[in-house]
Amino acid sequence: MAPIRTIIMGAAGRDFHNFNVFFRGNPEYEVVAFTATQIPNIEGRVYPAELAGPKYPKGIPIYPESDLVRLIKELKVDQVVFAYSDVPHEYVMHKASTVLAAGADFRLMGTKATMLKSSKPVVAVCAVRTGSGKSQTTRRVSLILRELGYKVAAIRHPMPYGDLVKQAVQRFETYADLDKHECTIEEREEYEPHLDNGVIVYAGVDYEKILRQAEQEVDIILWDGGNNDFPFYVPDLYIVVADPHRPGHELAYHPGETNVRAADVFVLNKVDTARPEDVIKVRESLYAVNPNAIFIEAASPLFVENPGAIRGKRVLVVEDGPTLTHGEMAYGAGWVAARRFGAAEIVDPRPFAVRSILETYKKYPTTGAILPAMGYGEAQMKDLEETINRSDVDLVISATPIDLTRVIKVQKPIQRVRYELQEIGKPDLMDILSEKFGKKK
Repeated sequence: MAPIRTIIMGAAGRDFHNFNVFFRGNPEYEVVAFTATQIPNIEGRVYPAELAGPKYPKGIPIYPESDLVRLIKELKVDQVVFAYSDVPHEYVMHKASTVLAAGADFRLMGTKATMLKSSKPVVAVCAVRTGSGKSQTTRRVSLILRELGYKVAAIRHPMPYGDLVKQAVQRFETYADLDKHECTIEEREEYEPHLDNGVIVYAGVDYEKILRQAEQEVDIILWDGGNNDFPFYVPDLYIVVADPHRPGHELAYHPGETNVRAADVFVLNKVDTARPEDVIKVRESLYAVNPNAIFIEAASPLFVENPGAIRGKRVLVVEDGPTLTHGEMAYGAGWVAARRFGAAEIVDPRPFAVRSILETYKKYPTTGAILPAMGYGEAQMKDLEETINRSDVDLVISATPIDLTRVIKVQKPIQRVRYELQEIGKPDLMDILSEKFGKKK
């Protein structure tokens, strides 16, 4: 029989992983194209032959998702695989209907077909939505495991926006490694806090090679999930973070609901700033579909270098980009800090936005009067820099997890906002991780 002609819909992450672990070298399938969305400047490129394998000597072309129907017909496609994350269930089914009407089958790939098994224990930290507090939860888990005596590597969900061959396996131990790999702001936001805590970070494109290399130097693998995707590795402990600021989203987004149903532990975060009735609503929603999971309540308290510097100032608030864009949050920790510490005004950055930042606001109109720290490549970093410096404000409040001044030149006074996970009550993460793994002997 002829191989099943396949398109993989993605965003330069899960799509490449599914190809690598299931389709590459599989004689029953021929992947004729990827389509791309969410991430700028991915479409129009090629998944390179060096990564695609001998079946694909010319590599595999990557097209804009808007070309999907045309590609199904012109390339005589039998099957379309949906492989990106943090989208409403209704959105997924609209895509499915589009594919079915064009004549192809529509497929979602599950854990059995896409998860790799590690020779070392794996702790996975995932979330129901982008911006739930996964990053600080992952940092907290890494510190506890180190306190128990284990050497840990964080393997981050992929963000390969540059030369894919060079990015096949990336290892980060110092800030110099971030510069060497020409990391975007989005990558730095995830990697730098781990490096500050003395935790090695791996990322890239080929997650089996990444895993096998990491296994050689650590005791426990920490899967640091992205968006609300489920892990690439079979977890021995599956931790999922939920956000009571967005009640109802825990069962309304793909594949966040997959995480909910598979979780061993829920971290119900931000209970200090959410409405009590929303905390209860999310807890009951999670319990209804996964009553066997352990529940932990947690806060993400804010830390500001000089809170007094904010009082009475007209401020520009810069927040983590993905949280505001496809995470659909209209505010974040920086906005909370501005209000809490007495800013006179939170200035709307949209009148000062230029080029790709302006386009981001058009694409994600729910972002609101705060600035997403978009930095997918050098050009967009320059646009972010110009937008900040054009803003008519007294002070910049930066709530991205990195020091923005390391990558762009900010001509305004700046205050950083940091946040860490703080569990409330028992059991806490130390209890759970100690019971699961014990102290290293």
